[in-house]
Amino acid sequence: MDLGLKSHVAIVTGSSRGIGEAIANGLAKEGTKVTICARDEAKLKETAEKISASTGAEVLPVKADLNNIDDIKMLVKNTVKRFHKIDILINNTGGPPATRFLETSNREWQEAVNSLLISIINCCREVIPYMKEQKWGRIINMASFAAKQPAERLILSNAVRAGILGLTKSLSNELAEDGILVNAVCPGYTLTRRLEELVRTEAKKSGKSYEETVEKWVAEVPLKRLAKPEEIANLVVFLASEKASYITGTTIQVDGGLIKSVW
Repeated sequence: MDLGLKSHVAIVTGSSRGIGEAIANGLAKEGTKVTICARDEAKLKETAEKISASTGAEVLPVKADLNNIDDIKMLVKNTVKRFHKIDILINNTGGPPATRFLETSNREWQEAVNSLLISIINCCREVIPYMKEQKWGRIINMASFAAKQPAERLILSNAVRAGILGLTKSLSNELAEDGILVNAVCPGYTLTRRLEELVRTEAKKSGKSYEETVEKWVAEVPLKRLAKPEEIANLVVFLASEKASYITGTTIQVDGGLIKSVW
C-alpha cells in the first residue's frame, strides 16, 4: 500500500533509539524526509546515518533538549530551513522514573510534567502555524498504556500521560477545520532500554530476578510476549499518512491486549 508519504516532512522527537527510532525509520522507508532529535549528539548522528543508509531517505539530526523552549524553536527552525515545511509531528518523550505517590518529590512531579506534557505543548505551538498555513498536518502524541490503565509504581506516568490524552482530544477539535489531524498512541510493554530500566527497578523492589519480573509482565499480556518497537511504529506511520484521512481525536493502544477496558 502506498501511504502517500513520499513528499512529506516529519519531526520525530526522542528518536535516537527505541520506539522513536523505529518511527523515524518507518517514515523514512515510506520516503518521508525526517528530522530526528535527542540530547545525546553522538548517538543521534549514528542513528541518522543508519536510517539514511538503510532507507535512502534524507535524515536531519538535531541535538535538542525538549525541556528547553529555545531548543524546540531551533529544532523547528532547522527543519524548515532544510526541508521548507513541516507536515508531521511525532511527539515521543522518555518516561519518568518508577515511583509510588508518597515516595515522589515535588521536584520529580515538576520534572515529569515538564518532560512529558509541557514539551509536547511547546512542540505543538511551534509546529502548528506551519500546518495551518498549508491546511494539512498530522500530530501524533506518544503516551502509554498507563494513561488508560494505571500501572503499579508508575504514578508519574499514570497521571501526566493521561493529560496528553486530554490535550490530544482538545487539539483535534480545535484544528480539524485546518486539515490537521491529532491522535494519540499508547504502547504496551515494548522491548526498549526504558523497559529494561523499569524491569530492573521493579526486580530490586520486589526481590525477584530480572527474568522473573519479565515473565510476570509477559503473563499479563494476552499475546504472551512483549512488543517490538517496529510494531508500535507501524500504527504511527499509518496515522501520519494520507490513508488516515478520517481519523482524528482517537487514542489507540498497541499493547497485545494488555488494557482490559472496553473503551
